[in-house]
Amino acid sequence: MKGMEEMIWNFELDEIISGYHETEREYQCVMCQQTYEKGRIYEEDQLLYDAQGAVKLHIRKIHSNTAAYLLKQESALTGLSDIQTQLLQCLLDGKSDKQIGAELGIAQSTVRNHRFKLREKEKQAKLFLALMQSLAVETNHTIEKSDTGAMEELHTTATMVDDRYSISDQERKKTIETYMDENGALKQFPAREKKKIIILGEIIKSFQVHKEYQEKEVNRILERIYEQDYPTIRRALIEYGFMERSEDCSVYRVKE
Repeated sequence: MKGMEEMIWNFELDEIISGYHETEREYQCVMCQQTYEKGRIYEEDQLLYDAQGAVKLHIRKIHSNTAAYLLKQESALTGLSDIQTQLLQCLLDGKSDKQIGAELGIAQSTVRNHRFKLREKEKQAKLFLALMQSLAVETNHTIEKSDTGAMEELHTTATMVDDRYSISDQERKKTIETYMDENGALKQFPAREKKKIIILGEIIKSFQVHKEYQEKEVNRILERIYEQDYPTIRRALIEYGFMERSEDCSVYRVKE
């Protein structure tokens, strides 16, 4: 899964806030990995932009801002409850406590209480980040590195976030060797959830990010991988958050 895109949490905090990452050669959107080459001029709506201006415009037009993007993510990834997500969205929209209370059906005092809890959560998050970074410095060992290897990265759109995603590189390698042949064809679709996630993460690499696929194209690609029952794989890619499809099921895309 990590190969599909750079996970947003792998960027520095200030880069996530600004929405873009700068390298020697380009600017990269941290939310969708769209890149803009330095030294090149980009035209948009009959106006010309340098690379930094172009990535900023891209963020405004496509993602609005980092806060808007993050509020659309699964609550299991952001650590926010549904009510907290709704309240923060209202704040982002510039609504007052009175308006928020009316929209969410809660008293203004409850809105203030949620504000207080979110402020405490922010302070705890700062201390937690300091703790984890200090731990990494002191032990020269980040938390995802276990005795059995590094844990698998979690896709940003995953709908299930639990120990099924606690996958080491050794587990991933062994599972792929067991269930897939040297040509990338699937011998058997595993029954265990963790192994399904590993296999689906490998299968999704056969699809391009930002490309729209018709169902026939999806079927053709999956049939080469698992001729016995490719519709099951197609459904699993949707259910496990690796792909999304339009309401009429005519268009499929890799989820970002």
